[in-house]
Amino acid sequence: MTVKGTSQPATDQRVGLNRKIITPIAFVLLGLSTLNACTPLGAAVGAGAVATTTALEERPFTKTVSDAQIKIAINDNLFQENLNIFRHVNVAVTEGKVLLTGNVQEPDHRVIAVREAWKANGVREVVNEIEVNNDAGFTDYTQDVWIATQLKSKLLFDKQITSINYNVETVNQNIYLMGIAQDQVELNRAIAHAKDIDYVKRVVSYVVLKDDPSRSE
Repeated sequence: MTVKGTSQPATDQRVGLNRKIITPIAFVLLGLSTLNACTPLGAAVGAGAVATTTALEERPFTKTVSDAQIKIAINDNLFQENLNIFRHVNVAVTEGKVLLTGNVQEPDHRVIAVREAWKANGVREVVNEIEVNNDAGFTDYTQDVWIATQLKSKLLFDKQITSINYNVETVNQNIYLMGIAQDQVELNRAIAHAKDIDYVKRVVSYVVLKDDPSRSE
């Protein structure tokens, strides 16, 4: 498939390859204690929990599973292509729409990440928000984690927001929202929560509304 360029954000609030697939069993043998969300098996373990949460999500079960499979496939592609890119690129998927974020060291790494994302079956769109940033350090990472944790908490405890339908990615104090909102009012509340967090530079929303016609395409 032809590699597409970066999609424009919907909302920008200014505050078979012939290669061996690494199986979950192989990672189990390496030691479950070393797993985290940044490994293909970490993603696979997360996918295993899909059945327990999908009833609460706006996406049908088949789409939820498909998104989990797409995320696993992309992470595996990145892992096998370039370990450095794999370690520094985050992948979020909603109904076949892929959001790539993170910090990489070389401009070409952005292109490679997009290319590998498109190789996964079921991908409908790839949004490239990866930044080339060699200066990002541990302090930036911990601040991003703090911001993301704050927002996830706000969304979780807001009874007017179905938080399970949102993906939150934070890179260089920029928040990227992805998912499905019940309506514009709910989306506005989610964006407002994001803007209200200290140190946030920008909030970019790729969230679609529940009744958006593009969801049925």
